[in-house]
Amino acid sequence: MTDGFKKAWAELVQPLLQRPKRLQVGALCFTRKGAEKKVLLVTSRDTGRWIIPKGWPIDGKDAAGAALQEAWEEAGVKRGRVTGDALGTYDYDKELNSGLPVPVETLVFPVEVEELKDKFPESSQRRRKWVSPEKAANMVREPELKDLIRDL
Repeated sequence: MTDGFKKAWAELVQPLLQRPKRLQVGALCFTRKGAEKKVLLVTSRDTGRWIIPKGWPIDGKDAAGAALQEAWEEAGVKRGRVTGDALGTYDYDKELNSGLPVPVETLVFPVEVEELKDKFPESSQRRRKWVSPEKAANMVREPELKDLIRDL
């Protein structure tokens, strides 16, 4: 009976509990003065932890374009440019409105900021801060995101 239970768990129950990762896109916003770079972090709306602007893909935009849109909505990046291919990905669990966590993989694009606005769609819901890449890496929670920031 124990073997039957283990088999049922492994073949039926466990696969139902494992959800595939959902994809988000993120903008690792930065500016540079000579050799010095600064990274722009924002706070999340729910917990206030430091993150990069990110969100779900947007119909009619490629992944890099959606990342730029998120940079505007969440951080006020009015003018910015994606400076290359995606830097990589990081994983985290996002809690949906239902309270259920879902695994998310975030594809991160480098965005050089050319103009920043004080008024933007989520300016009343978030704080933002320019910091060195090393400090930014220490402020975010996700280990893979820490690495992407340090490698910028």
